[in-house]
Amino acid sequence: MHSRRTLLLGAPPVLAGLLASPALLLTACANAPTAMPSLADRPPIVFVHGNGDSAALWQTTLWRFESNGWPRERLFAFDQPLPLARDDDGVAQAGRSSTAESAAFLKDRVEQVLRATGAARVVLIGNSRGGNTIRNYVQNGGGAAVASHVVLGGNPAHGIWAVPGLRENNEFSGLSPFMRQLNAPKGPNGDEVTPGVKWLTLRSDNNDKYAQPDGLWIGSPGKPTNIGFDGPALKGATNIVLPRVDHRETSFSPAAFAATWQFLTGEAPRSPEIAREANVVLDGRAIGAENQSLAGAQVLVYAVDPATGRRLGEPVHRKTIGADGRWGPFSARPDAAYEFVLDTQASVTHVYRSPFPRGSSLVNLRLDPIVPADGSANAVAVFTRPRGYFDAQRDTMRFDGKSPPAGVPPKGAGVSSSRLRETGSEPQRAVTGEFNGERLTGLTWPAVKGHVTVLELTY
Repeated sequence: MHSRRTLLLGAPPVLAGLLASPALLLTACANAPTAMPSLADRPPIVFVHGNGDSAALWQTTLWRFESNGWPRERLFAFDQPLPLARDDDGVAQAGRSSTAESAAFLKDRVEQVLRATGAARVVLIGNSRGGNTIRNYVQNGGGAAVASHVVLGGNPAHGIWAVPGLRENNEFSGLSPFMRQLNAPKGPNGDEVTPGVKWLTLRSDNNDKYAQPDGLWIGSPGKPTNIGFDGPALKGATNIVLPRVDHRETSFSPAAFAATWQFLTGEAPRSPEIAREANVVLDGRAIGAENQSLAGAQVLVYAVDPATGRRLGEPVHRKTIGADGRWGPFSARPDAAYEFVLDTQASVTHVYRSPFPRGSSLVNLRLDPIVPADGSANAVAVFTRPRGYFDAQRDTMRFDGKSPPAGVPPKGAGVSSSRLRETGSEPQRAVTGEFNGERLTGLTWPAVKGHVTVLELTY
């Protein structure tokens, strides 16, 4: 779809170690990054999440920026209301947003950030659909006047499919009017990116479920999508390949952070590791699938035994959720494992998390209700990885003694959660999930009363 010349460049030492590869694939272009101002003058960064997601996915990315000295008060991530794209971008659909609505939301938030910080420019970083929103805002909503740099991770820049007659008005069709106008040639070189802004794209070599030549992950196995592994790359941008990362890891992995930091600053980060804080203050929103606040719900937090999931006494925090959805602030112990209980009376979600090394205002609690497919299960437990997918060929993982976990295919990174349904009458018991060194244990709860257990990985 677009021509470009590629160079194989040696990776900076930090980045090379993260990628477990001796080199990065970097697209040569005239749009090379320029050095950022001094540490005290770091511009604000606005992070834009993807389709159906929330700002919580940026939690570890913000921690890495903070750990390398980017001021916390200049890092912003927002929950977009109705984060799912419409089936047809031009037709209103309950619970979903259009490309125009998504760009308008971003424009409003950027203007808020500029007023709050007094900055003249911002950096925009987006994952997946968030990249569509950023490109639309920069090209059509005035964003080019205020965005200095843009980083797009796993953005379906040429669509997820480009098949004549297949949902051509969908935002993710490469044949949609929306996508065609975004990719129309610009400037003297016929670039696909808006001039005047520095652009970086990050993509997988061949492990992104939404950049595949075969339609397996869009429900059409064996049929061509007319999209290649390089679909997220854009003419006029700096395009980097991160080997073996999955769709979400193009934004949320240590390798993605290191490449982004290098692009913004011209230097490798001091470390991709997350520095620990002595005082850990947690907050976030209690929300449903549409990122709407669950006003009236109750949130209770318990310290638990990390080996058994058993509660260590009474709640250490409780709050009734208001219109803003905020459930904190809560001062946590950095060495403690916690159970977060989100109770709407009709449905109760028990979220078990590893100890938090740093404070965060992005600890969102999303309701995970009983669904018809759960049938007559006595207990339901979910093992989930919000910031990446499970890859049976790449990762070491186990859920309730099974490897790979139920529902995880033997090949490909396209599933981010595993759902366990118990139909027997066994009393409450512990369930454990393990993934690449992170281990979580929680307790099962009665599904007949609307309870669901969630083991939520941090990394």
